[in-house]
Amino acid sequence: MVDKVTLQVLANHCRAAAENMAYTLYRTAHSTFVKETEDFTVMLMDKTGRVVAVPMDLGATWYPGMNYNRAIDLVDEYRPGDIAFTNDPYSGYLATHAPDTHLWKPIFHEGEIVCFVGGHVHNTDMGGAVPASLSRSLTEIHQEGIRFPPMTLVRDGVFDDKILRIMMMNVRKPQLNMGDLKALAGALNTGERKIQAMITKFGAKGFMDGLEGLMDYAEHQARDILRSIPDGDYFFSDYADEDGVDGNPCRLALTLTIKGDEATLDFTGSDPQLTSSLNVPTGSDPRHTLLLVGVYYVLYTLNPQLLLNSGLTRPFTCIAPEGTVLNPVFPAAVGMRSLTCARLRSLIFGAFSLAMPERMPAAPAGSSSIVNVMTTDEHTHRSVIAAINPVVGGGGGMPHRDGPNGSGADSAYLKNTPIEITETEVPIQFVRYGLLPDSGGAGRWRGGLATVMEFKVFAPNTRITVRNRDRSRFRPWGTLGGRASEPSNFLINPGAANERILGNIDIAIAEPGDVIHIHSPGGGGRGSALEREPERVMLDVARGYVSAEAAASLYGVVIADGAVDPAGTTARRRAMAALAHGTHFHFGPERDAFEAVWDAPTYASLTRILSALPVHWRFFTKTKIFAAMLTGPAGQKSDVTAAFARVRRDYPQVPDLEPARLQTS
Repeated sequence: MVDKVTLQVLANHCRAAAENMAYTLYRTAHSTFVKETEDFTVMLMDKTGRVVAVPMDLGATWYPGMNYNRAIDLVDEYRPGDIAFTNDPYSGYLATHAPDTHLWKPIFHEGEIVCFVGGHVHNTDMGGAVPASLSRSLTEIHQEGIRFPPMTLVRDGVFDDKILRIMMMNVRKPQLNMGDLKALAGALNTGERKIQAMITKFGAKGFMDGLEGLMDYAEHQARDILRSIPDGDYFFSDYADEDGVDGNPCRLALTLTIKGDEATLDFTGSDPQLTSSLNVPTGSDPRHTLLLVGVYYVLYTLNPQLLLNSGLTRPFTCIAPEGTVLNPVFPAAVGMRSLTCARLRSLIFGAFSLAMPERMPAAPAGSSSIVNVMTTDEHTHRSVIAAINPVVGGGGGMPHRDGPNGSGADSAYLKNTPIEITETEVPIQFVRYGLLPDSGGAGRWRGGLATVMEFKVFAPNTRITVRNRDRSRFRPWGTLGGRASEPSNFLINPGAANERILGNIDIAIAEPGDVIHIHSPGGGGRGSALEREPERVMLDVARGYVSAEAAASLYGVVIADGAVDPAGTTARRRAMAALAHGTHFHFGPERDAFEAVWDAPTYASLTRILSALPVHWRFFTKTKIFAAMLTGPAGQKSDVTAAFARVRRDYPQVPDLEPARLQTS
């Protein structure tokens, strides 16, 4: 057993090693999306592939509970100097969409593997049907770019030139992929040097025992937090706007069960796997990191001293039925899994909000639009493809302060790129970039404001991909009297005669002179807006965060001649108090209208029907049931079982089900 002092010293060394790896990658990467936006990870693992340390200041924050084990085992042999890689979401369930290329390197001591270092870069493009490889319109994994199962990329310190040539032949910007891959390999080499220094300091056995001790300690910290939460079953559901292009809502459901120092996350009731690319490939792993990202955020918020490693996952068990959107089977498309993961985080935040409302914020924006432009440089006549700024929304109102503006909680790791750099590398012109007034949910603690971005293009057939577009319909929710925020939107030529509203469309073609407008959602509000100090509302108005009209209509604060009117404010708030809602969540009119038809019992019936069908029939049947529900008898509440019967009448190929499996419990 490693003593606590030594364990803390080792923890500091491991984090420093991870930070050094991250800095190496950050400073040597080629693509804007890695070197500016920082969509990358690096990590130190034990000899089985469990993550032990990650950086805190650079890179994505999804992966402290990652387990490389299944991918590691698919490579036959490891030698000193080797680096293995994969980007295939279905080979070991390590990479979770094709642009995420994971590399890992074994670290040897006296001929034995003592640990691994690894990480990923999000490549700007991996080929496939669309620029940047990702769109919700894609229907199978084969359309999402070239895939490599786990294999050796570097043998004895030398890159496999055949593999590199195959990759470079199939991607749109090979120099960016090559540069980022070599930068990540350099980062792993940095990690190897740091680990060898730790082995010298602590000894090989002391080092390996210490890694196990760090995971044990993280587990202990997680269990301490769970014991502070009341036992119980907490059900929550949330929706992505669409399950496909112009589709129906995609429902995620969670029953969070807290019992002592353990928790179960049962996602039964979530939609079947989709024929769009919003599926999340978890491979039936009960602790897959994508299912637990929201949990990491909750735990770290409650204890900022938490060690971030895979030990955190041990008290949690996830249930994601096979053939559902959170556990699809091959060859389901998965490229837009990050959109669903954003909704998954909101889902987890909502369940924990029911468990401990006094400690949880309202919903963050939950929509981080990643914008890519493929155009032609009129000076060089060369094709350009690049990621420009992510359009991230606000954070939810917190227990003791407003949500952060334009950098919403669960997506704050995505850094913006300075406009000057983007305009140097991509032939576009920014017209507007900043915060969107009146977009945060009203509350005692206001939701963070949305980000708005507009830019002009100059070349014909400029292709804009805006992945992760969501929350154009279902708003980020408010809590404890706070209101839902404003939704997102995507337009071409806003305010002009030829304006086009694109909503959640994620691929658009723009022509010379077109202006692209994208704005995110804001964060939800927390607590009644009528309890927000009038002086604080006045300050929001002075800063341009809230309009005078919204101050009166949402906060009940009357402003006259640039100052608060106390008498008018008192009277208005008294009148508004009688109309205030008293529910735990405020979802907004869109979700309220949807759930007037699709309430919990109706969805439970739908889940029973779909789960009894073969996987390949589920999404088709869901779509047809939704359509049939709109054509039921006039004046009667729609019934899922009757709708299913009408679907089977029209499509007798749909398997028949035993009557007992159709009954509502």
